[in-house]
Amino acid sequence: MEDVTDTVFRQIIAKCGKPDVFFTEFTNVEGMCSRGKDKVGKRLIFTTSERPIVAQLWGIDPEKFEQTAKKVLDMGFDGIDINMGCPEKSVVKKGSCAALINNQPLAKEIIAAVKAGAPGLPISIKTRIGVKEIQTEKWAKFLLEQNLDVLTVHGRTAEEMSDCPVHWEEIEKVVKIKQDMKVKTLIIANGDVKSRKEAEEKCQQYGLDGVMIGRGIFENLWVFNKKTDQTQIPYQEKLKLLREHITLFDKTWGKTKNFSIMKKFYKIYLSGVPNVKDVRVEIMKLKTAKETLKFLESLGA
Repeated sequence: MEDVTDTVFRQIIAKCGKPDVFFTEFTNVEGMCSRGKDKVGKRLIFTTSERPIVAQLWGIDPEKFEQTAKKVLDMGFDGIDINMGCPEKSVVKKGSCAALINNQPLAKEIIAAVKAGAPGLPISIKTRIGVKEIQTEKWAKFLLEQNLDVLTVHGRTAEEMSDCPVHWEEIEKVVKIKQDMKVKTLIIANGDVKSRKEAEEKCQQYGLDGVMIGRGIFENLWVFNKKTDQTQIPYQEKLKLLREHITLFDKTWGKTKNFSIMKKFYKIYLSGVPNVKDVRVEIMKLKTAKETLKFLESLGA
């Protein structure tokens, strides 16, 4: 969810219907301990409307994890999530994220370092069921031995990316391993869930403590809302929300972020708009917040 789940988008989602907990974009611990820490640290900006919120960290150096965990604690976050599941080749090649599945000694060091840096703060891990092949039992058992507060499991290997059906039977294995080990770690599932109803059904079916929704938000901004059906929301209201999103993005980031980042959100807001194909073509041509807001005004937003 790179360049998606920043403070601006989380504030918009909070208005549509808050999830039980928000997670930040994944933030590199080496970057947080470098001369570029101020730029990297923008990923960890949040407002009170986004609570409870968990800082998602990634990297490879346990010492840097500990230093960053201290900063996160001081910033007032409600928890820390260690990313051990991102399949992006550039980060896996460095030995971080999903690569840690095959490096238990380093994974253990990192977990211990985060606990040392942020004593008392809930610690979670988001991971996958393997790198090139499924190794659920070995990896899940190891992680559940680390006295974690939460374990989030994406039901695919890193090599599978998001290109195959989720292996729900493997996620169910993790739940059974937890039960056999008699540990208190909460198990959260992740992978292609696109509605609150489906999330609740998965929890009941597999004995889960929760479901994480990521990419599903691109199809429904109200996915976490218990009462609102997005199909009943007039397109004019969605366009007004897009105006609010753009205005807040511009106010928050100004020239420090490329405005083109906003373009990945347009599809969410434009559903139901008359002549939507033509509208998409035109809005994608625009390069600034000012001209995009003017264009939306011409659509009646």
